[in-house]
Amino acid sequence: MEHFDQLRLLEAILFASSDPVPESHLQERMPEGVEVSGLLEELEAVYANRGINLRRIENGWAFRTADDLSSHMTVSREVPRKLSRAAIETLAIIAYHQPVTRAEIEDIRGVALSKGTIDILLEAEWIRPKGRRRAPGRPVTWGTTPKFLDHFGLESVKALPGIEELQAAGLLEKRPGLGTIAMQQSEAHFDSDEEDEEEMLFDLDEHEQELESVERDDALALED
Repeated sequence: MEHFDQLRLLEAILFASSDPVPESHLQERMPEGVEVSGLLEELEAVYANRGINLRRIENGWAFRTADDLSSHMTVSREVPRKLSRAAIETLAIIAYHQPVTRAEIEDIRGVALSKGTIDILLEAEWIRPKGRRRAPGRPVTWGTTPKFLDHFGLESVKALPGIEELQAAGLLEKRPGLGTIAMQQSEAHFDSDEEDEEEMLFDLDEHEQELESVERDDALALED
């Protein structure tokens, strides 16, 4: 077999395999007396500036996409996912009762809230931490985001449907849990004064500043 045909055969064997082919296996597939290592180096040089390159991967050889072209080979695709019942009910509670803590969400739902439920809503950017409750443990409170309002076509949380609208849409009958949540909504909740809310919550940045102040005081006490 001529040298050019040897290169073609080696090239065909490598193209036919999706996994790296050990050099010893290539040697077995080639005609007797052919030096595979030299042919591999020659073939590697031939493909050095092409869209695919011949690469050594541990003890094997394989054709792979050139590094500078790999980003063009990636296809981004949005895969719609349905929210679980727990996620829908949690989102409804947060929307109608914000700012609300995890414990309050569990109390309204009547069941424990898995960490994954909050993570799903955070990933969708529909909820975010609003602050911390001035209560033992200073629990984080949750509220909806502008992206939540935009997704559901709402100007503000005050535009959320009321009990009558939910009944007309059949949601209270089809989803008892969601209906219970809606019935616990109060108009006064959305019309509360900002001063009242400030008494219940403090900003996360304020909390960090308080911690820094305590740390500074402790450091000064040690120096004294």
